[in-house]
Amino acid sequence: MEILAFEQVQFIRQQKALLQEIDWRIEAGEDWAVLGLNGAGKSLMLNMISGNLWPSSGKLTVLGEVFGRTSIPDLTKRIGWVSQSLQERIHREEQAEYIVLSGKFASIGIYQKYTIAELDEAKQLMASLGAKKLIGKVYQVLSQGEKQLILIARALMAKPELLILDEPCNGLDLFAREDLLSRIKEMKRTADAPSLLYVTHHTEEILPLLNHVLMIRDGKIFKQGKREELLQEKVLNDFYQRPITIHEMSDDRLMVIPK
Repeated sequence: MEILAFEQVQFIRQQKALLQEIDWRIEAGEDWAVLGLNGAGKSLMLNMISGNLWPSSGKLTVLGEVFGRTSIPDLTKRIGWVSQSLQERIHREEQAEYIVLSGKFASIGIYQKYTIAELDEAKQLMASLGAKKLIGKVYQVLSQGEKQLILIARALMAKPELLILDEPCNGLDLFAREDLLSRIKEMKRTADAPSLLYVTHHTEEILPLLNHVLMIRDGKIFKQGKREELLQEKVLNDFYQRPITIHEMSDDRLMVIPK
């Protein structure tokens, strides 16, 4: 089953095309990075996948469901999502394990009855991500990296088929970023890990496990394909339209530095 398919998708607002002729497919077993600078159109595409926006034209299929022929609320239950806007909506006084548990009900806060077994499942999920020490702590005292880790656990609680991480390292210092990326790598090693869509404007966050890359610029797809073919100096120079230097990091990652 295709995870995702944009077919000639356009999005027009106030007579201006903000997304143009988007053709993009994610097959089962693929994990993608979406790379683009601020204002490139990344957020618009994510809002379409989540059903918050609809294409002005073209066809959009998510997890085998065609927009216009499916129930969006039912579809979104199959998608895990971590974003800055979600973090701002979380109840600051709530304990971490209850935030994780809320992912099972797709709610902010818990208003449904739950079992001790379900709460234990949330705690076990936290432990599997290296967040056992956060059990019992309220959200507002957590570091930015810890908050992101809890939101990832929350997204996984519903056992999604697709996990979207929208700039999860935004606001993290160097060490917190590396810690979070390590947790993401560990999560992807599990047998039932969902397909991953990782959105960023930093090439150094594109882990080797992200085997495909979509480059978007000015509302259009610049290039898409296998990671090793796109993360090359010539391609990145053309993409950024500015002189750059490539710094090779450990574990087959790249950092782009403006000249």
